[in-house]
Amino acid sequence: MSQTLYDKLMSTHMVHDQDGASLIYIDRQLIHEVTSPQAFEGLTLAGRKIWRNKSNLAVPDHNVPTTERSSGVSSITDPISRLQVETLDKNCETFEINEIQMNDIRQGIVHVIGPEQGATLPGMSIVCGDSHTTTHGALGALAFGIGTSEVEHVLATGCLWQNKAKNMKIEVKGQLANDVSAKDVALYVIGKIGTAGGTGFAIEFCGSTIRDMSIEGRMTLCNMSIEAGAKVGIVAVDDKTINYVKGRPFSPVGENWDAAVKYWKTLHSDADSNFDESILIDASLIKPQVTWGTSPEMVVDINGSTPDPKFEKDEVKAESIRNALKYIHLKPNTSMSSVAIDKVFIGSCTNSRIEDLRIAASVAKGKKIAHNIKLALVVPGSGLVKKQAEDEGLDKIFKDAGFEWREPGCSMCLAMNADKLEVGERCASTSNRNFEGRQGQGSFTHLVSPAIAAASAIAGHFSGVET
Repeated sequence: MSQTLYDKLMSTHMVHDQDGASLIYIDRQLIHEVTSPQAFEGLTLAGRKIWRNKSNLAVPDHNVPTTERSSGVSSITDPISRLQVETLDKNCETFEINEIQMNDIRQGIVHVIGPEQGATLPGMSIVCGDSHTTTHGALGALAFGIGTSEVEHVLATGCLWQNKAKNMKIEVKGQLANDVSAKDVALYVIGKIGTAGGTGFAIEFCGSTIRDMSIEGRMTLCNMSIEAGAKVGIVAVDDKTINYVKGRPFSPVGENWDAAVKYWKTLHSDADSNFDESILIDASLIKPQVTWGTSPEMVVDINGSTPDPKFEKDEVKAESIRNALKYIHLKPNTSMSSVAIDKVFIGSCTNSRIEDLRIAASVAKGKKIAHNIKLALVVPGSGLVKKQAEDEGLDKIFKDAGFEWREPGCSMCLAMNADKLEVGERCASTSNRNFEGRQGQGSFTHLVSPAIAAASAIAGHFSGVET
């Protein structure tokens, strides 16, 4: 019987089926400092051991400082953030879990270091107490975010109950313009289907545009699938996938590698498999995107304008537009290219890999950020990304242009560490969420690609890339 890729992965990991719910085996759990303390505490109180220590990999990322941190965890000034990182270190030592600690060069954002270390492999089931675990689906893995109680459940049993999702195919065909990236594709898709468009679905991204996309671009796309409401974002395995994971620290070798590749090549939807919903997108229609409101679906082309609620027939949507414009301090019909910004953030699990930094550096090279830009941050996704960028001279390009070059971490994606916006500040951000207060109370977040972030830093307002 023909199956979609999602169906194949679900059936492969099925342990037991009961009344439509599936108990599935979890191959890999990624752990960070924010959603794990209660899980470990629950194990301790119940006197439970971990089912399989080696299936877990931990790293601190949300609360780590991106400035000077040579003194280790004591560098963290906020007591709650410091306690969370200290607790992760202690729990990993107690339960004998492999942890990449804060000052290890391999440290970084959990969704960057997983694929980078080969801890994310095709065909795996992967969970993490973080919604953007969908990122790992770019490698043909069944990957999704879970809650803290589920983190504990996976630690104790190696399994998890899941309701099977429906299948959605998003096919993107054609060639993207030179200034359009995977981030723009993601925002364009969310703008079309809405933040609830993928609710109840596993989205498979396919088509010639996706095949042409790099693995890092596919990670950006799958990362944002949760912003469309999808449980899972996934891309079929191809030669790019296999070449990407080859030789990484956790990847198989020798005969195990050969056997793995043979299996991985089956990880695609069958030609006549059935999808519950299919969407076709013409890549040539996609332009660089920028969000104008307080949800990723509130997005327009970089040369577009904010909407006017008086032209919206649906009163619920009209009210949503009014509320978003009021919060974001913009008026209807405002050209986005006329909106000045205060800060720029290039980083996050969405856009902090070497490809993202290369793109941003190519825009910033030989230029200077505008005088009205208070701060422009570039935060690599891991210490290894940082080193590679420095080996290529990207750090010098950024610093010469006026950007700050930081240590790896989640940074200004969310207001959970020292990097945050102040009240009333407006930011061009390569992160994934623009909710009210996401980057700091009373702040305004606009989601863009690395190229648009760099171009906007130079212009001092939202801007496309000069050609």
